[in-house]
Amino acid sequence: MKAKIDAIRAEALELAASCPSLEELERVRVRFLGRKGRLTLMLRGLGGLPAGERPAAGAALNAAKREVAAAVEARRLALEGERDRRDLSREAVDVTLPGEPRAIGARHPVSMVMAAATEIFTGLGFTVEEGPEAETEYYNFDALNFPRDHPARDMQATLHIAGDALMRTHTSPVQIRVMQRRQPPLRCVMPGRVYRCDSDVSHSPVFHQVEGLLVGEGVHFGHLKGILSFFVGRMFGPGTRIRFRPSFFPFTEPSAEIDISCVICSGKGCRVCKDTGWVEILGAGMVHPAVFEAVGYDPERWTGYAFGMGVERIAMLRYRIDDIRLFYENDVRFLAQFR
Repeated sequence: MKAKIDAIRAEALELAASCPSLEELERVRVRFLGRKGRLTLMLRGLGGLPAGERPAAGAALNAAKREVAAAVEARRLALEGERDRRDLSREAVDVTLPGEPRAIGARHPVSMVMAAATEIFTGLGFTVEEGPEAETEYYNFDALNFPRDHPARDMQATLHIAGDALMRTHTSPVQIRVMQRRQPPLRCVMPGRVYRCDSDVSHSPVFHQVEGLLVGEGVHFGHLKGILSFFVGRMFGPGTRIRFRPSFFPFTEPSAEIDISCVICSGKGCRVCKDTGWVEILGAGMVHPAVFEAVGYDPERWTGYAFGMGVERIAMLRYRIDDIRLFYENDVRFLAQFR
C-alpha cells in the first residue's frame, strides 16, 4: 500500500510541477484530489484494509494529499504571477508620452443669458416663478384674451397634444397662474422653455423666454419704459439706445415692440439690422383689463405691465451669433467659446 501511495504522489507532484497552464493544473488537481480523484478514492477504500494496516495507510494518504495540494497551490501562484507579468508588459504606460488634453465644459450661452436676465430683474425685487410646459387652451389663450379665431391657435403655430392640451407657446400662462394664486401688489419674472411650429436660421420649434409681470396701484407705461431701459443697459451696455414702437398683443393694451440700436454695427446699418440700425428684442405693454378680470383682479383699482423676450434672440445679439441652430447642435467647438 505504501509503495502504491508513493508512486501516485510522485506522479502527481511531477505533473503539477510541469503544468503549462492554469487550465491544465486544474485538471491535475481534479485527477488526484477531486471527489473521484485517485488519492480521494484510496482514502474512501481504507475500510477494506486489515484493521492493523489502516492507521499507517491513512496517515500516508493524508500526507500525500497535503503534499500534492501544496504543490498544486505553489504552481497555481507561479502561473498566475507569469500571467500578471505578461498582462502588465502589454499594458505598460510610457510616462514620457505627452498627456491627452481633457475637454473642459462650459455653461451653455442660452443658460448664461437666461441667468443674466433673471438676475437683473431679481436684483430689482422680482421673484422667479415657473409653470408647466404642457398647458391647456384656457391658460395659454383664453385667460390671456386671445379670441377663439386668433391665428396663434392654429395647428401651423401651436403644437397641440390632445383635446385642449398643448405645449405652451409662451411663458405668459405662468402669469395667469401666479395672479390666481397671489394678490397684488406683485412683481415676478418667468423664465422657461416654450414650443412653436417654426424653424429656420432665426427660429426654433423649441426655445426659451423670460417674461415679466408687475401689478400694483398707479403703475403706468413710464414705469415699464424705465425698467426696460435699465434692463437693456445692463444686458447690452450703457451706450445701447432703445425705442418703443406701437404694436398689438391680445393681453396688453397699449402694446409696444422694443428695439435696441444694433449691437453689431452700433446703429450704422448692417445685414443683421437690415440696414435700419435697429433690432427688435422683446414685446411689452400694459396688462389688458380683460386679463385682470379673468383672474379676479379689479381693473379699476389695479394696473400693471408685462413684457416677454426670446432668450435665444438676446443671446444671438449679445454673442454675435447669426444662426440659432448653433445653440442646439452641441458642437463642442462652438460651445468651447463660452468658457
